[in-house]
Amino acid sequence: MNDKKVLILGATSDVGKALAQVYAEQQFQLVLAARNVKDLEPIKSDLEIRNEAKVEIAEFEATDYSSHPAFIDKVGIPDICICVFGYLGDQTEAENNWDEAKSIMSINYIGAASILEEVAKKMIDKKTGTIVGISSVAGERGRQSNYFYGSSKAGFTAYLSGLRNRLFHKGIHVLTVKPGFIDTKMTAGMDLPKPLTASPLQVAKAIAKAARKKKNTIYVLSMWRLIMYIIKTIPEGIFKKLKL
Repeated sequence: MNDKKVLILGATSDVGKALAQVYAEQQFQLVLAARNVKDLEPIKSDLEIRNEAKVEIAEFEATDYSSHPAFIDKVGIPDICICVFGYLGDQTEAENNWDEAKSIMSINYIGAASILEEVAKKMIDKKTGTIVGISSVAGERGRQSNYFYGSSKAGFTAYLSGLRNRLFHKGIHVLTVKPGFIDTKMTAGMDLPKPLTASPLQVAKAIAKAARKKKNTIYVLSMWRLIMYIIKTIPEGIFKKLKL
């Protein structure tokens, strides 16, 4: 049994479950955290039976910021912390209902930054650790179709960059992940292009490999690096006229 602990925040998501499987196969100790603990119980049982893994589960609410210090005190200092949770939301609804817009931004950016700051404090004391944040290619340029989600992920990407700069000097590594399209329940019903769409297991394996190699930023599918380079270089005078 590996004596290192992995904390997965948002472990009921498709990517969260895939990450749990990947790390369980490597015999890491797991702490699975999510809003609904009952949904974690069958995941825990499956991992324990299939992989003889040591698994703990814990309740976690991304937007209950005041609970985050106590949450970390309860679960302990992980060797690897992976922030998986996120909320795509509904752009049209957000344009007409500020509560929806606020939820998108609060979960994807404020909630993520809040809990990772608590993790960082503990890792600084320990002088070691890895933090992984799943951001998005949507954060690289604002588009009319998802600018609330995109702007929250842009903020999260910038946060992770600054955190990486700060924690490098403390012996702690920070990895930013930009998966592109993922075939999950969050994207169910969307007509996603297969060559640009990763499976949750592909994402999980890419994260585990990049964390081990101490990569700074990764695109799960390399084609996204070229796509986003092209999108970012389109002049604003032209870009604003496009329907993206």
